[in-house]
Amino acid sequence: MLVPDIDVLVCDEEGRAALEQMPGVRPVHYDPDEPLPPEAATAEILVPPFLSPASGVRLAEQMPKLRLVQLLTAGAEIWVGNLPDGVALSDCKGAHGGATAEWIVGALLAVYRDLPVFVRAQDEGRWDYHRTDELDGKRVLIVGAGDVAEHTVRRLEPFGVSTTLVGRRARDGVHGIDEVYDLLPRYDACVVIVPLTEDTRGLVDARFLAAMPDGAVLVNAARGPVADTDALVAELTSGRLRAAVDVTDPEPLPAGHPLWSAPGLLLTPHVGGSVPGAMRRAYGVAVEQIAAFVRGERPPNLVENGY
Repeated sequence: MLVPDIDVLVCDEEGRAALEQMPGVRPVHYDPDEPLPPEAATAEILVPPFLSPASGVRLAEQMPKLRLVQLLTAGAEIWVGNLPDGVALSDCKGAHGGATAEWIVGALLAVYRDLPVFVRAQDEGRWDYHRTDELDGKRVLIVGAGDVAEHTVRRLEPFGVSTTLVGRRARDGVHGIDEVYDLLPRYDACVVIVPLTEDTRGLVDARFLAAMPDGAVLVNAARGPVADTDALVAELTSGRLRAAVDVTDPEPLPAGHPLWSAPGLLLTPHVGGSVPGAMRRAYGVAVEQIAAFVRGERPPNLVENGY
């Protein structure tokens, strides 16, 4: 007896094309801004849009046979705890680590070499010659020890940077998060790349920032709520710390928000993973996860306990 193919709702043509070659599934294209197609009544797998808003969770509520949500992002915070019982969640860990690490290196270079300052001078037609800092020889503490951290370490090594990793718990080559306040004073920069969970929300608070030495650089490539915005603004306004952030709280950042004009801040609009190859790599990971699910196996990227 032939087993019917599993319907998979997929939000773009690139995804439909990637899934078409997979045995055991039938990709069905949908527009997240339009009513779901009739196949939503029987589809067992949903692939939401990349960086889908919190409202995307409502799609799952319209799929009575849903068994798996396969994300195109590594961040899963808007889905965790918001899916019906029995629906598994798989993230896209492994797809965006390289691009995000590239942004981190670029942000550190920009801050240390004063590139935002020179761009402003260029806009004003002003020759602002001055000596800058350098990335070479810096000590960087990386809070988060997953895929993005591994890519970041590899990309920083050629610049003569020494790195130390901090994870949820201590293991070979990784310090535990309980050590972070003892470690922070020893490092020139701290890169934060943890997922947003109840444990990491507000992790970078006034105490965390106060533990960083004068002149240090904070880089947030995680999620906006991982950092206490008011505490960060206070440190930047004092001139004691500098920062580069690709994420904010709130996001998008509204007009007139203090972060727009905070001194010593490089701010980008959540573009760390938004590069030409992002979707190709994301669907490469998604296909592997869905294939495991269809075979009756546990998807390698299954999200449990918020990770």
